[in-house]
Amino acid sequence: MKFHVLPAAALLIGVLAASSVRAADQATVDAAAPVFTLPDAYGKTHALADYRGKYVVLEWVNFDCPFVHKHYGSGAMQTLQRAVTEQGIIWLSVCSSAPGKQGYFAGKDLHERIAEEKASPTAYLLDTEGTVGRAYGAKTTPHMFVIDPKGVVIYAGGIDDIASTDFDDIGRATNYVKGAVEAAMAGKPVPVKTSRSYGCSVKYK
Repeated sequence: MKFHVLPAAALLIGVLAASSVRAADQATVDAAAPVFTLPDAYGKTHALADYRGKYVVLEWVNFDCPFVHKHYGSGAMQTLQRAVTEQGIIWLSVCSSAPGKQGYFAGKDLHERIAEEKASPTAYLLDTEGTVGRAYGAKTTPHMFVIDPKGVVIYAGGIDDIASTDFDDIGRATNYVKGAVEAAMAGKPVPVKTSRSYGCSVKYK
C-alpha cells in the first residue's frame, strides 16, 4: 500500500481542523437524519430511504488524508466495516472532495484505489457537489454518523477518542462508532452520542 507523506504544514492544518469541530456543528443527534440520494463508485444510485429499517453508518472519507490513512493503513477501518456489515448494518463511505481536490477519484482510478485500500463498505458514494456533506455538517475525514432503523441519528462525531495519525493509538482508543452500534443493537443507551471529529478538512467545492 502506498503512503503519501504530507508536509508538516498540511498535517498542522489537519490538526487545527480537528480541534475546531464541536458537536454543535454536526447533524442533530436524536433527530431525523437528512435524506439523500447519491451515486456510488460504479454508477449505482443509493438513497438513505432504501435502508429504512436498518442501521446505517456514514463515514466521510479521503484516502489521501493521513488521519484516514491511520485507520485504513492499519486495517482497523476495514475490520470494523466487515464486522458491521456482517451483522446486516449498512456502511456508506461518502467522499465530498470536489474534482481537482485532494481525495477526489473517479472511474478506473477510484476503482483501483478502493481495491488498493481494501475498503469494505456497503458502498462508496460520490458527493462531488458537497450537498450531503454540508447537510450533515461533515467537517473532517473521517467524520462518522450512525443512524438507527427509524432514520434517527444516534451518534455523530469522531471515530474514536485519540486525535492522531499514529497507528499505535488505535489499540488504546475508545471506538465510538463500535460502541454506538453495539449498544443500540443490544437495546442499550448509546454510551457516547456526540464527540469532536478529527482529521483533515473535507475538501468541498
